[in-house]
Amino acid sequence: MRYRVVLHESDEGFAVSCPGLPGCWSQGATEAEAMDNIRLAIEEYLGAIVETTAGDYVREVEVAF
Repeated sequence: MRYRVVLHESDEGFAVSCPGLPGCWSQGATEAEAMDNIRLAIEEYLGAIVETTAGDYVREVEVAF
């Protein structure tokens, strides 16, 4: 899967968020570190969704963009 992320540079490094996943954000001292960290944050976010919906009647849809 691919997710669009937004980087914000500051004096401390980079903050990065994933607008498609509300509340999913991370940071890093460098752009590369921030990108690695948001990748992990997205994985954890999606894992939490799987856990919280376990046992629910869940289906998936495909959306072309």
